Amino acid sequence: MFYPKDFIETAEGLIFAVVAQGLEQGKVLCFLRYVREASGWKKYDTDQANALLAQHHPDYLHYSSVLDAHLHAVAVIRIVRHHQPQHRLRHITRSKSPDTVEQDLLQLCHLFRKQGLDLMKIGVTGSLLIGVQQHSSDIDLVCYGRNVFHEARAITRELIRLGHLQDLNGDDWRQSYQRRSCALSFDEYVWHERRKSNKGIINGRKFDLNFIENEAKPELVNFQKGESVTLQCEVTDDTRAFDYPAEFKVAHKYIQRVVSFTATYTGQALRGETVEVSGRLEQEEQGLKRIVVGSSREAHGEYIKVIQPPDA
Repeated sequence: MFYPKDFIETAEGLIFAVVAQGLEQGKVLCFLRYVREASGWKKYDTDQANALLAQHHPDYLHYSSVLDAHLHAVAVIRIVRHHQPQHRLRHITRSKSPDTVEQDLLQLCHLFRKQGLDLMKIGVTGSLLIGVQQHSSDIDLVCYGRNVFHEARAITRELIRLGHLQDLNGDDWRQSYQRRSCALSFDEYVWHERRKSNKGIINGRKFDLNFIENEAKPELVNFQKGESVTLQCEVTDDTRAFDYPAEFKVAHKYIQRVVSFTATYTGQALRGETVEVSGRLEQEEQGLKRIVVGSSREAHGEYIKVIQPPDA
């Protein structure tokens, strides 16, 4: 089984990050992230990845009729190595000579374990997953299962309160904001992010918590894209706020759900809050309507933001 945050490697020296569970037409939906060059593995951004594939490997470019989106896809038979976050973390824990990034990872895992977190349900992704981390690399943990993820968030809050971990400082938030390139102001971005409790600092190094649902996914439904819309609505159910895509059930006269394929807006709102949403209207055959934030990978001009928090 292929899960989001897994990496898959092909014989051409390409490593893709998996973005969706399961297969579509026998292919893994993914996005190119690393390319093997003479000097080693090089990380590619979105534009570089699309340009490389268009010129040299157009067969990996893919239109998903289910997601109604252009991304990348690799047939299972083309995969030469499947990099799995849980396996990689187990390997690092057995290392006789961990580097400084791995040492911080191991210390973080030790703190979590002391607080009762089941590390067998934790993995590590990003550069650490393929061993190309640099001295300044972040740590990207993966939590398999909703309960494990929310437990890790609660432990992070407690460890920051106790001083064993630190919250991000102003420079950290500024760097995070610049990487996101989102439609929110800096203050709006930080307000929303602080309360998610899915980031922290250990020994000056940032870490993130990522949630992966390891239960069977409901059958995917085809949606047809419509016009861009901006509206306000109340969140009535935030159970799947950290899923991929993030989903918020809302009370509105013609919209039933807001979904986001963009990490910036994962966990963005809580039940009972009023949000302003800007995205693309979509409708499925039975008439269900939703707004999608992240109709393009960067979601330029699209957002979810709380305009009436409960304590306002």
